[in-house]
Amino acid sequence: MPAPTSGPRPVDDGEAMVEIRGLRTQFELPGRSFVVHEDLDFVVRRGEVVSLVGGSGTGKTVLLRQILGLEQPAAGEIRVLGRPLEQQLGRRGASSRVGMLFQHGALFSAFTLLENIAFPLRELRTLPRPLVHQAAMVKLQMVGLKPEDATKMPADLSGGMIKRVALARALIMDPPLLLLDEPTAGLDPDSSDGFVTLLRALHRELALTVIMVTHDLDTLFELSTRIAVLADRKVIVTGPPKEVIAFQHPFVHDFFLGQRGQRAMELLREYPFAV
Repeated sequence: MPAPTSGPRPVDDGEAMVEIRGLRTQFELPGRSFVVHEDLDFVVRRGEVVSLVGGSGTGKTVLLRQILGLEQPAAGEIRVLGRPLEQQLGRRGASSRVGMLFQHGALFSAFTLLENIAFPLRELRTLPRPLVHQAAMVKLQMVGLKPEDATKMPADLSGGMIKRVALARALIMDPPLLLLDEPTAGLDPDSSDGFVTLLRALHRELALTVIMVTHDLDTLFELSTRIAVLADRKVIVTGPPKEVIAFQHPFVHDFFLGQRGQRAMELLREYPFAV
């Protein structure tokens, strides 16, 4: 088995969709500073599905928010879709070119499903209302919902439907890069399996590049082309699942080889990309 890398391993071919160098994330607390990331490097190439894993407080969601332009690091460089992120920070940041599925959906409770999906396009105020409506209906059906679902309210939805609506909204601008924060969290096994199948199909059909934060090992192994582990304030290892699992680190051992990982390890053997 090849030795795992000790940092981000660039893919030989393919454009760098996200490139992070020397990242430092620091929060100011009363009386002291708290450093989350220190000298963090991370590269994601076009077409990959890269999963971020790490313990609580390692800054996985913070990193997604920084890539989206919602938070700024204390130091370092972030390039998204080939351009420095600071050059893209306008009223919407980089969000028109990057889709984001938040952990709990973050739907507007007073909006219908169609209004939630259409919201980013409507906020641009550059397209006629009928075209916005049509685009939102296309995305509604793309994620497996029916036209008659368009007028439903978020309070009427199951957890699985909320995730699908949030995904449709994340895709409404046709972004080439999609960020997923715990996409299957809180779903029952059947809903989780269905959502993973949907994500796999959309990744292929839309030629998406995906960065995903997840603790669900089934989801991790079914979707990931690479895994990146956040620990000790940086990405300590990245690579295909079997390479990452072989890396010697307490978090890696506990996360992948502890009791919760045994069933998922059986699944891993079924996926040739992990070998």
